[in-house]
Order: sequence, then structure tokens, then C-alpha cells
Amino acid sequence: MKIVLASNNPGKLAELHAMFAPLGFELVTQGSLGIPEAPEPFFTFIENALAKARHAAQHSGLPAVADDAGLCVEAFGGLPGVQTAFYATQFGYPKSDDNNVRALLEQMQAVKNRRAAMVSTLVAVRSNMDPEPLVAVGRVVGEIAREPIGSNGFGFDPVMFIPEFGKTFAQLPVEVKNANSHRGRAAKAMVALMRERWL
Repeated sequence: MKIVLASNNPGKLAELHAMFAPLGFELVTQGSLGIPEAPEPFFTFIENALAKARHAAQHSGLPAVADDAGLCVEAFGGLPGVQTAFYATQFGYPKSDDNNVRALLEQMQAVKNRRAAMVSTLVAVRSNMDPEPLVAVGRVVGEIAREPIGSNGFGFDPVMFIPEFGKTFAQLPVEVKNANSHRGRAAKAMVALMRERWL
């Protein structure tokens, strides 16, 4: 079965493709089908992921899966949340992973509570009108390090310290990080749901 990934991120495609392969599903990006990106106007991961999945399914006529993910900092009431990718721009920096990390460390300089969660919400639909979307959430709780450490991964991985490993996500080997990341956990749960409901 062919499934549209409502993303053009090559990192996400590679990560999810490997996880869905055992089901016999072939993932294709919406960009390869000429589908534009969907608007993401909502305040929650689930609403944005559902909007993206329905958009991709409507334009392709195929089942679709979408992911919305971000960093939720306890001291900031769960923000930046769905605005994670654009975090740096609200402090005058251009949009980039490095600037996001820089802005976060600046904002947290005097903050004692460093607890934060990386959250990934995956939504899959059989069609744009699917009344029963599959929803899987992966969550990893850690602490924001005082400086970036490690060179693997992307986004906030260099400052996301995971106590159970005693390292940041960016210090972990890629296969260990992928198996234990928020997206890895969500994908594992989604694969189980798809096997139960769709096969």
C-alpha cells in the first residue's frame, strides 16, 4: 500500500520509512506528488497533524500520515509547542536550528526549572473523510542543558539532556536516538495501530 507522508522533510521520511517498511507500506512525500504544504493554524500538535494528513489525502486520493512535533518547556507553560520550528524568529533571529537553540538558551539563562518534553503526534487517515483517524503520541521528558553538546541529530537535540542515558539526544548514536526519540516512540505506536486496524 502506498501512503503519502504529509511532509517534505528527508529526515522524517527516512526515519518513518524504515519503521513502516515491515508493514509493506511504501511512503512517498507529498512534494513528490506536487502537493503543497497545508496551513498549520492550530495551537495543538494533534489538530495540525490531522489537518496535514487530511490535506495530503484529499490531494492524492491515497491514505496519508502526518507528524507534528515540538519542544514543550515546563517553565514556559509548554511553549514553544507547535511554534518550535519558528522559535528564534520571535527574538529577531532568522529561522534555523542553531538560532532556535541560541534563543532558547538565552531565554532560559536564569531559569532553574529546566524540565522539558519533546512531543511527536502522528495522525494517519485512510481518506480525507476518514471518521476514525489513527493517533499515536510519543513523548520524551528531559532537561534543557546549559550548552549544546553532541553533533548527531537536529533541532533541539544538542540541548535535550535525557537523564536515562546521561547524555543529550545529539550525543547518542543515531539508531539509539531514533529508537528512543519522541518520533520513534510515536511511530512504534502507529505501526501497532495500523497493523491492528488497517491490515
